[in-house]
Amino acid sequence: MRVPIAIVAAVARNRVIGHHNGMPWRLSSDLKRFKALTWGKPLIVGRRSHAAIGRPLPGRETIVLTRDRAFREEGVHVAHELADALGLAEALAEEMDASEIISVGGGEIYTLTMPLASVMHLTEIDAEPKGDVLFPEYDPSLWKETFSERHEAGARNEYPFTYRDFVRVRRS
Repeated sequence: MRVPIAIVAAVARNRVIGHHNGMPWRLSSDLKRFKALTWGKPLIVGRRSHAAIGRPLPGRETIVLTRDRAFREEGVHVAHELADALGLAEALAEEMDASEIISVGGGEIYTLTMPLASVMHLTEIDAEPKGDVLFPEYDPSLWKETFSERHEAGARNEYPFTYRDFVRVRRS
């Protein structure tokens, strides 16, 4: 069984996705979309991003991909190589009857999973915040946009943003 891999990320115009182990923005709508896109699916996440989240997310199975051989945490699965994380995610997806495996970052995890991903769900944030973690560059000719929805800033959303979904049309 080959379960598709989807990337879910919030990305600023300058490719920033994180700053000091957190997100450099407040977008309540994006958090709701993240929950909807990831519910009932296995997640592959890096150790620092997992620490920033602070806990295993309910309704999902979390696989923490880390080089730290001593890392252990109750409620999550641990892998030290991408191939192991993907094998575990495939087994979990089958158990959960999930349609896809979700890559939720951070930067290194996105870089590792980008060549394998068949779908990207991006929230493109109309801002250029300071940050120390970047989303990897990708070739737009490999992707076709399938959905776009613009949202303005408001009381619960610090910046304007656009939801954009892409499917891979060819491999590099």
